[in-house]
Amino acid sequence: MSNESPPRPLSIKLHRVRRVLELNYADGGQWQLPAEYLRVFSPSAEVRGHGAGQEELQWGKKAVAIERVEPVGNYAIQLSYDDGHDTGIYAWDYLYRLGSEYDSNWSDYLQRLARAGVSRDPSVQILKL
Repeated sequence: MSNESPPRPLSIKLHRVRRVLELNYADGGQWQLPAEYLRVFSPSAEVRGHGAGQEELQWGKKAVAIERVEPVGNYAIQLSYDDGHDTGIYAWDYLYRLGSEYDSNWSDYLQRLARAGVSRDPSVQILKL
């Protein structure tokens, strides 16, 4: 087990118009994570459940925006979204993983949406015939 502390961002910038959270790290890691991505991968119990297999697929979040970013101690941030969701606490290590695993996470998410027959767009209904 490593004694290294989780990578803490050097800076966090909320770009409201683009609905992107920009994270910059000392190791050169830099990610611009869309609000939709952060919302559907919220670490909250509402999204992740209380155990394996209890995850709740989030859909219709294409236009969601981050309203506030607040520090939580020295270990995390809490994001508040315009859809009322504000219970997820994003620890430094989880944020770093979300950035470094963005491509695979997003691809998997899109596949899960397709299998469930739901859309990123809340105004779209998908019918399987």
